[in-house]
Amino acid sequence: SLFSFVHRSNCVNVLVTTTQLVPALAKVLLYGLGGVFPIENIYSATKIGKESCFERINSRYGRKCTYVVVGDGRDEETAAKQMNFPFWRVSSHSDLAALHHALDVGHL
Repeated sequence: SLFSFVHRSNCVNVLVTTTQLVPALAKVLLYGLGGVFPIENIYSATKIGKESCFERINSRYGRKCTYVVVGDGRDEETAAKQMNFPFWRVSSHSDLAALHHALDVGHL
């Protein structure tokens, strides 16, 4: 399940969305994901774009971190490549299971 890898003690979950911030926060709360994505880790790319959000996240956490962009779209993949972050395409639950395995074996 998604929650088996998002609560790792040495990881931080950050949500970057093209939804405006207030509706994005509402969706996170409605779906019960407030514990997975703390409010300070939710970024809206509506006005500034995903690349700018990734740059802000990079400056916040530093270059010594390992970043993995998880998404289903071309814009996430493009933004990840511009930042030299690995990109993990997710289109089904099995993709999340594969990501969980990759994290467990230290592939990412």
